[in-house]
Amino acid sequence: MRAIVCRNWGAPSELVLDDLPLPPLSNDGVRIAVRAAGVNFADTLIIKGNYQVKPPLPFTPGFEVAGEVLECGPAVSGFLPGDRVLAVISHGGFAEQVVAPAAHVYPLPAGVDMVAAAGFIVAYGTSHLGLKHRAGLRAGERLVVHGAAGGVGLTAVEVGRNLGATVIATAGGADKLAVAAEHGAEHLIDYKIEDIRERVKELTDGRGADVIYDPVGGSVFDASLRAIAPGGRILVVGFASGTVPQIPANILLVKNVTVIGYSWGPFRTLAPEVMDASVAELLEWLAAGRIRPHVSRTYPLEAAAEALQALLDRRATGKVVLTVGQP
Repeated sequence: MRAIVCRNWGAPSELVLDDLPLPPLSNDGVRIAVRAAGVNFADTLIIKGNYQVKPPLPFTPGFEVAGEVLECGPAVSGFLPGDRVLAVISHGGFAEQVVAPAAHVYPLPAGVDMVAAAGFIVAYGTSHLGLKHRAGLRAGERLVVHGAAGGVGLTAVEVGRNLGATVIATAGGADKLAVAAEHGAEHLIDYKIEDIRERVKELTDGRGADVIYDPVGGSVFDASLRAIAPGGRILVVGFASGTVPQIPANILLVKNVTVIGYSWGPFRTLAPEVMDASVAELLEWLAAGRIRPHVSRTYPLEAAAEALQALLDRRATGKVVLTVGQP
C-alpha cells in the first residue's frame, strides 16, 4: 500500500511517499480502506518528535480516518465488510489502509461524506469533551474561543453554541471571523486590530468570560488571564503560537481562576467511557445537522507535506483533509 513515511524527526518537507506492507490484522482490529484522513496540528508535532508520544521511526502519521471496513479480527463484532466508518488511531492514518482497534471505530451516520467524517472525530472530540467534561461549560455562560477559525477552534464555537453558551470568537482577520460567525459565534474579536481583554470586558458588561478555550497560548493566553471573570475557567488545549505561557499564580489566587490542562488523546485509555459518551453525543449532533464539519481544503495523499505546512503557516480555516482513492 502507499503511505506517507516519517523516517527522521523534522519538518513536513522531510516526509516521503512510500510503498509499505499491509498492516497485520490484530485480534480486535478492524481493517479499513482509507478514503480520507484528517490533518491535525498534532501531526506537525509528532513528526518533529515533540508530541506526547513518540512512535518508533520510521512511522506513518495520521490520527483519524474515514473509509470502508475490509475485514475484522476474530474478536470483533458489530462491523461487517463494506460498512462506512470513522476511526481514531495512535498514528498511521496517512495511508491506503489502517488497522484500528474496534473500540475506536465508529459507524458513520447516513448522509455524511467521507471527507467531512475524516475531519470530525479529533477536532470535535477535543472541543466537546474539553468544554463539557473538563471545563463544565453550562448553558447561559459566556465562552471565549481563541483561534476560532482553526481546526479545533471552529468546533469549539459549534460545541459551545450547542451547550447553550454565548460564544465570543477571536481570530486574526475579518475573513476568519466570518467563518466563525457562520458556525454560531455571536460576538467577534479581531486580535490583529483589537485588544482582547478590553473587548471581552465590553461584551460581558465588565465581568469577563466564564470559560476561555485556548489552543493558541503565548500572548493570547496572557490576555485570557486578564479577560477571565472571577471564578472562571481557562481550558489549555494547545500552543499553536509556538510559545508555552508561564502562568503567574498570583493572578489565579486573586481572581479565584482555574486553569485546566487538557489533552484529548489519553482519554482513550484513561477514561474510555467518558470518550465513548462524548463521541456518541457528537454523532447524534452530526446526524441531526446540529454541527457542520467545515473542510476548507483537501489534498491528495501524496501532498501530505503541503497540507501540514498549510497548518503551520495558519493558511487554513476549519479542517484540512487528505483524500485517498475516491472518498
